Amino acid sequence: MNARHPELSVVVPAFNEEDNVVALATEIAGALRGRVDFEMLFVDDHSTDGTLAALRAARADLPELRVLHHSARSGQSTAVRSGVKAARGTWIATLDGDGQNDPADIPKLLAARDTAEPAVKCFAGWRTTRRDDAIKRLSSKVANAVRSRILRDATPDTGCGLKLFERAAFLDLPAFDHMHRFLPALFQRDGWRVVSVPVNHRPRTRGVSKYGMWNRLWVGIVDLRGVGWLIRRAKRTAVQEIDPA
Repeated sequence: MNARHPELSVVVPAFNEEDNVVALATEIAGALRGRVDFEMLFVDDHSTDGTLAALRAARADLPELRVLHHSARSGQSTAVRSGVKAARGTWIATLDGDGQNDPADIPKLLAARDTAEPAVKCFAGWRTTRRDDAIKRLSSKVANAVRSRILRDATPDTGCGLKLFERAAFLDLPAFDHMHRFLPALFQRDGWRVVSVPVNHRPRTRGVSKYGMWNRLWVGIVDLRGVGWLIRRAKRTAVQEIDPA
């Protein structure tokens, strides 16, 4: 691996996932070693359990692992952005820290990227078979339907944590709390295309979900107004340098 400039950086936000992070990091390494030059950045969002200690200890066996720590709890979107800003890779893959996204699907996203047109800057995981409880499935179904009707982002599962995108394009997006829920629409706002790729989804086997009906459904619906405003106010134009030296 080129430690300074790997091709891929895998960013994983984590809050109180001490029972999941080491197993997940080990799975990511197993899925990517020998396939692509990569690094992993786990961003501990000021956990109150042993998440940070577990990640520190795991570095002895996982040389690709880097650990970031928030000094105060800041939320999933901020954790993702912290990881992307610190990343050295040209491309970023993201997964949720609960282990429900399957690291074996990352090569599938990379393969989709390798055959896509240059205008495609985001490859969004599409959980065609959900392994969540009834409340999560219902809230996600309603939120996806409302979001799709308002934003017209043509993405069936924008809430999937498994995504692949170009780092530079991501850092050009407007940053705000909960932005991770709207990444396809935000990439499209900047003139890029998004492709959805069917991926595996696994049941949570350890730890406790951090999302319920309120913060999964209603908060996302409230944010739609702001995202809609950003899309309406977007302005893009081609830029050409005249007589470059």
